[in-house]
Amino acid sequence: MAAEDDEERTPVAEARGVLLSVAYDGRPFSGYAMQRDRRTVAGELLGALRHIDASIPEVRGASRTDAGVHAKDQRVGFDPSKDFPLTAWTHGAQKHLPEEISIKSAVYVERGFSPRHHAIAKTYRYTLLADDSRDPFFAGRAWRVPELATERARRLLELEGETARGTHDFAAFRNAADQRESTVRTLFSVTVRSALDDPRLVFVDVRGNGFLYNMVRILVGTIVDVARGRLQPGAVARALASKDRRDAGITAPPDGLVLERYEIQGMDDQSV
Repeated sequence: MAAEDDEERTPVAEARGVLLSVAYDGRPFSGYAMQRDRRTVAGELLGALRHIDASIPEVRGASRTDAGVHAKDQRVGFDPSKDFPLTAWTHGAQKHLPEEISIKSAVYVERGFSPRHHAIAKTYRYTLLADDSRDPFFAGRAWRVPELATERARRLLELEGETARGTHDFAAFRNAADQRESTVRTLFSVTVRSALDDPRLVFVDVRGNGFLYNMVRILVGTIVDVARGRLQPGAVARALASKDRRDAGITAPPDGLVLERYEIQGMDDQSV
């Protein structure tokens, strides 16, 4: 009888993995990645997901954003113990998150799916505020640089940023803590534009296939230093050629940086 029962038993399909798109205000957190005794985005997410399924062992983020850096489209994969409805994550887990974090969407993926291994491109946006006075509505969301109010300064931003486009060795544009052997990355575009509804705002959008630690912030700091006269024009080209961090500009503060979009192979394909 037991053998007959085994033959007639329907196999149980293994639960699928889940991929989330998550937005957050990075100011209250010590970055995305889990850290002992630190409040992080990953830690808050894992705690909220475990309210639905206590067996979830980990969350796999696409980008290790720094303390104070924001995201509109951080991708996070995890493996639940069974196939819950996706609303369990977009609505159920959402109730256990702080107001600075929001789960925007969820899709099923294969178990073990790690978004950072399936990336097509990432887009970061850095917001600059050209104003002599502080604006409380942009506190923690923009770097205030009064010298960028002139057309000449903004043109210098554009020219320096364009130099970084393409495939280069970005060794000069990484934090010393980044010890990866390969420092070659491809930037598909670096665009600088003023906001249509507020001429004080300048957006620097950087889209690439990967980034070194602090790479976008150092790039933005360099083009801003050129635009406000602290570095001579051509600083980006000189730093790329020398691969020496001392030839680049300052590291821009985290406040204005947002992970704007994360493109994944098979989900977000577009021409690069």
